[in-house]
Amino acid sequence: MGRLFGTDGVRGVANVDLTAEMALGLSVAAAHVLAEAGTFEGHRPVAVVGRDPRASGEFLEAAVVAGLASAGVDVLRVGVLPTPAVAYLTGSLGADLGVMLSASHNAMPDNGIKFFARGGHKLADELEGRIEAIYDEHRTGAPWDRPTGSGVGRVRSYDEGFDRYVAHLIAVLPNRLDGMKIVLDEAHGAAARVSPEAFTRAGAEIVTIGAEPDGLNINDGCGSTHLGKLKAAVVEHGAALGIAHDGDADRCLAVDHTGAEVDGDQILAVLALAMKERGALRSDTVVATVMSNLGFKLAMEAQGISLVQAAVGDRYVLEEMKQHGYALGGEQSGHVIILDHATTGDGTLTGLMLAARVAQSGRTLRELASVMERLPQVLINVPDVDRSRVASSADLAAAVGEAERELGATGRVLLRPSGTEPLVRVMVEAADIDQARSVAGRLADVVKSALG
Repeated sequence: MGRLFGTDGVRGVANVDLTAEMALGLSVAAAHVLAEAGTFEGHRPVAVVGRDPRASGEFLEAAVVAGLASAGVDVLRVGVLPTPAVAYLTGSLGADLGVMLSASHNAMPDNGIKFFARGGHKLADELEGRIEAIYDEHRTGAPWDRPTGSGVGRVRSYDEGFDRYVAHLIAVLPNRLDGMKIVLDEAHGAAARVSPEAFTRAGAEIVTIGAEPDGLNINDGCGSTHLGKLKAAVVEHGAALGIAHDGDADRCLAVDHTGAEVDGDQILAVLALAMKERGALRSDTVVATVMSNLGFKLAMEAQGISLVQAAVGDRYVLEEMKQHGYALGGEQSGHVIILDHATTGDGTLTGLMLAARVAQSGRTLRELASVMERLPQVLINVPDVDRSRVASSADLAAAVGEAERELGATGRVLLRPSGTEPLVRVMVEAADIDQARSVAGRLADVVKSALG
């Protein structure tokens, strides 16, 4: 069988690609890999299990809990909470592993399983490979080693998780948000209770949209992938800014008081300057991905901040941060990691920190975000090509070299094979949108002819 784990856990259409049987089996396999150290140390291993509000999360949660308990793991069910809350609780409670059921920004029929290791950290590829190997071995007939009697895991609800997580968010804020009006779009997702509570406790006057999850409406025309309603609400209510999350609230995008979008690169820029001012930006360095806008790189250089670029995916940003001790990193999509306070992207924390900077500075978000100018960026997906030959094609290398000479220092070319589909992504940045479109179109044609 092909590899189950993608860039962010196991994901697919619930009850088709991701079944109850698979969820149960993966959970038992994860228990064998992630909880065995706890067993050796003489205590019962413990898992924290949470989910977003998708209807399919109800039966998948039941399967995960059953799998873990059958493997001798005690389970703390925290219910509907954001992915970063499950990661935080896994670490703060000293659990051996955490499990989050969510398909993030995907449409409602999808769902997914993310595992966290001790401390609330995402799994390295090696650990995912071990879980998958054990799952596949037993799926094809090898019996599980099952405890009996008092050896089976016990299951209980941990309702205190909500308050514990919100209290953590408030405790790390550098200043309050008293008197600030903020619109929150919760994507009818996992942060529908957490985010309004946290912003209210921080002193903000809030207006909420997309905060009535019914299990079927998650990400439906709202949240970080559909900003239209948030933009309109911010202008209608005369708010200082708006914050949008995705279904599991591990990302954050923003809208300024005029209704203009503030993307992940701009949020990173604002937070980087705030942290540098407080002496919290270690090594005066921020980590982003190769997809970040060139305008972000130029802005950071102008402010004396170094930029380290990682592969696309917040897990690779996090690996770079942990390896070198950097404090801030993220993606254009709004995954922002503030490593002193979170082990993964945390949309609620990011929104709070962004609002805190606005409140502390006395400047509008529009002014703060203007520290960087987004260069026009054109992305073309070229399907049905041999993505494995991107790096070896002489014709493609020549075309890229010609494009880079044409763009000069104010432009950039990036060709990236998709990790899951037979296509190549062509991204071009330039000072002028027409030039970016022209260069991207020419490169896409070369990709078709050279790799088709």
